Parts: sequence; C-alpha cells; structure tokens
Amino acid sequence: MQKRQLGNSGLEVSALGLGCMGMSFGYGPAADKKEMIALIHTAVDRGVTFFDTAECYGPFTNEELVGEALEPVRDKVVIATKFGFQDGDSHKPQDSRPERIREVADASLKRLRTDHIDLFNQHRVDPKVPIEEVAGAVAELIKAGKVRHWGLSEAGVETIRRAHAALPLKAIQSEYSMMWRQPEEELLPTLEEFGIGFVPFSPLGKGFLTGRFDKNSTFNNDDFRSIVPRFKPENLEANQILVNLVKEIATGKNATQAQIALAWVIAQKPWIVPIPGTTKMHRLEENLGAAEVELTEGEIQDLNDALAKIEVSGDRYPAELAKRVGK
Repeated sequence: MQKRQLGNSGLEVSALGLGCMGMSFGYGPAADKKEMIALIHTAVDRGVTFFDTAECYGPFTNEELVGEALEPVRDKVVIATKFGFQDGDSHKPQDSRPERIREVADASLKRLRTDHIDLFNQHRVDPKVPIEEVAGAVAELIKAGKVRHWGLSEAGVETIRRAHAALPLKAIQSEYSMMWRQPEEELLPTLEEFGIGFVPFSPLGKGFLTGRFDKNSTFNNDDFRSIVPRFKPENLEANQILVNLVKEIATGKNATQAQIALAWVIAQKPWIVPIPGTTKMHRLEENLGAAEVELTEGEIQDLNDALAKIEVSGDRYPAELAKRVGK
C-alpha cells in the first residue's frame, strides 16, 4: 500500500484508510464483533494504517471495537476519532464546550486503549462555541500529550481559516465523490492554500457508485440512507446515468466500479486520503485494489468532462441535518 502525507503536516498514512462507522452504526444493525476485528486485522495486514471512528458511532461501541482490534498494532497505525455532540449522541445538538472536549478525549482514550489520539476531529461545528475556544481546548490536549493533531468535519471555509489561524489544522473531513463534487469549488483550494490534508468520507456515494442500488432498492429504518433524499426511488433511477458512466470506465480498465470511483478520488490531489467503509471482507479487498488502479491525466479529464454534464438528483442530507454542515 502506498503512503501519503495529509497536507504538509508530516502525518503519513496509507493512501486508503478504513472508515469504521458502518461496523457499529448508520447502515443497519451492528456487525459481528469478531468478524469486524478480523476485517480490521486484514486491513492492517494489507497495509492500511489509517482508521476512522467517533464517539457517537454506536454511541461509543465503535471506538471500543477499533481500540480492541488495533491494540496489538497501536504503534503502526493512525487513529482518528471525533468529538462534538451532546452526550456523544449525534441525534442531540452539537456540544464543543472546552470541558466537554476534555471529557470526550479522556473517555475516547480509554475506549481506544491508547495513550494518545492521532487525529482529533470536531464532528460538526458548534454554533454556540467560537472555533477559537475549541482550538484552545485541543491545544491543551496536545500539550498534555493526549492528542497529536486536530481537524474538522463538514466545516465551512471561513471556519477552517479561523481554526487554522488559532491552531494549525492537519486534516478536514467532508463527503467527496464523483457524486458530490462541491468541495472542488471552495474547500479544496482552501486546503491547498494552507497545506491541510483532506479525508473524504462516502467516496463511493454511500454505496451508490458500486452499482448495487436501483429504483427498487429499499432501506430499513436503522439505515441512514432511508432518510437521505438521494436514495429515494426517483433519484436512484435518475442517477443511474452516473453508475453507467463508472461501469463503462471500469470495463475498459478491467476494474470494478468501486475501484474506479476510489481511484478517481485518490487521483484528484496527492494529499487526499479517502476512508471507504465496509463490513465485508471481499469488499475490503476490492476497495484496497483501487490503490493499484492508475487513471491517466487524459482519462481523468475525460471522466471529469463527462461528470460535468451529469446533474445528480437528490440532496445528500435531509434538510434538518443539512443545517449542520458548511458552517
């Protein structure tokens, strides 16, 4: 597995990370713990060194899973986790008060079975707490040796500028894929300006770009996609044009659709590290194979030209959750 630097931070990770959320939360019932530990171990064996979790995934159970799985190889991996919700519950309001940040750090350290958090991210910007106060609290944790780097998730560029001025950011998380290219407008230029790394989640469009879903697909109530406008039947049908494009490219490259979608994200900038998630061993192997798929500059340009002509139907968040992003 190739390595990459997250921006100019000196933080080196594998070119592909592993998003662990879906193992415990968000996409239906939690997966079998032993199977997920085995999957994480396989990822490590295959060269993955970057693992993403959060206190609210579960809540709490995903950090415990990741901590148990990575404890034997802790010195070989980079663990990212997140703070920012009241009581660690993403269904509750944001809470990034300094005292809460300190509480989360101590609790996460215990669950992760480690003495330091490599990358501590604010999960969503808290409108009630100035980002400078958040940065100050994290700076204290860094000084204490509990945290090494910090980042933000789904933050707007003005908040990123203020946060970076207060305490240099190492990475920003946001959704980014062939299906959601909005970060190219303001976010990516801002990150390049400051030398901040980018960690895209949902690089497979929450599974849509793999070609698994059509207008007849249904989602259980405990699957986040059940409330996402993009996954309504009419939008699933309208967006098949995007799936067909990816499928055409994949056939020509002797690759899978998932591999093309991930290779496209990786190819955009050398400081981008996507974190696709999965609970299936064969999907893990498939995703990691994307690191071996090479798209030429001409192929990327042709793909981007084709993508520019496709208008994706359906918002990526329901209205209430959309209010929390880009702040």
